[in-house]
Amino acid sequence: MIAALAATGLLGAGWWLAAGSATPEPAPTTIAMAAPAVAPPGSAPAPAAGLGPRRVRDPAELAAQRALWQQRLQRAREVRDAYAAATRYPPESRPAAEHGDQLHPGRPVQETMPLRMPGAPARDGFQLRTSQDRIYLQGDEAVRLSVAAVDDAGQPLPLAVTRAIAHEAAQGQQRASRYGQVDVSFRDDGQNGDTQAGDGELTLRWQPATQGFAELDGLIRIELSLQSGEQAGYAYFDVIYTPAAPATWLPGAREAVQDGSLNLLLKLQVQQAGRYVISGRVDDANGKPFALVGFNDTLAAGTRELALPVFGKLLRDGQPAFPLTLRDVTGFLLHEDRFPDRALLAAREGKVYTTRAHVLAEFSSAEWQSEERSRYLTEYDKDVAQAEAQLRQLSEPATVAGP
Repeated sequence: MIAALAATGLLGAGWWLAAGSATPEPAPTTIAMAAPAVAPPGSAPAPAAGLGPRRVRDPAELAAQRALWQQRLQRAREVRDAYAAATRYPPESRPAAEHGDQLHPGRPVQETMPLRMPGAPARDGFQLRTSQDRIYLQGDEAVRLSVAAVDDAGQPLPLAVTRAIAHEAAQGQQRASRYGQVDVSFRDDGQNGDTQAGDGELTLRWQPATQGFAELDGLIRIELSLQSGEQAGYAYFDVIYTPAAPATWLPGAREAVQDGSLNLLLKLQVQQAGRYVISGRVDDANGKPFALVGFNDTLAAGTRELALPVFGKLLRDGQPAFPLTLRDVTGFLLHEDRFPDRALLAAREGKVYTTRAHVLAEFSSAEWQSEERSRYLTEYDKDVAQAEAQLRQLSEPATVAGP
């Protein structure tokens, strides 16, 4: 479904969206450091620093001001420390726990929704379950789609697909499609991608390249008219198709300890130059997901080697069991100002490379540094220093002005 398309296609995080920067970071949160509240009418104003002795202020007012600035100091420190912690590793080498939705790119996208026609009210007792094992397709790849009807308790209901068609879906400016509608067939006979005959789940394994869409570069929609008893329904699936890969993987991989990190190096034969966004998953020796590693930079045409770094401090902090395994490498050439916004590379599914055993002392424990990170931390430090200065001023003993 299109909602699943939006959720799945972004690769989470979105760090690659800032295509003009190889190391984008979140914008800082500004801590407002307002002046202390105005003194109540009738009280003497506090003179500016260096202009003479200050008058004794009301103890309750001083206590309130100290409490206010103590809260601001605490908040400023929390924001600074949270930003420092969040950026201690680079965007291209992050803990697996931060990206649970990206660790298994081959898992189907599953949804449950009311079985109904568009615009019609939902009817109790009829639910539709859909499954789609991939959103993006490239070249000869195929997608597996399935639908099933269940009641409110999850028990199967009879379901028939009365009509199913595939067609190019219009995006942006309307234009006549060069591709006609193609009838497709969902089955429940244990064939063509169907896992079990007669279980009520109707399945289609569909390959755009062999169904008249071999040259299409864009969005394909598969629409279904459904019937369960007297209840009619409608559903659709969207896939984004790339006919030819802009680069192809070359065999082999290697590793290198560089600048205190463990780089996993892969080779590409690049046909189209541009910004490539690559993601890989790293598991420890026990099969536990450890890191999501990536590459986000421009590549010129030709044979190129790219590094997927496992950052040194991430290794030192996480202490994974070696050897590590790189698996499920996915990637695309980013198109910044068009739809589709990417041209896919063929996925390297399963194990891609296993490292040798390492000791943690080989890697650096230093935090990641960048000009942008340093600039943000400097501003956060200013917020902390301002709050500390205000507290010191409010804590100094006041003197009584002489005659």
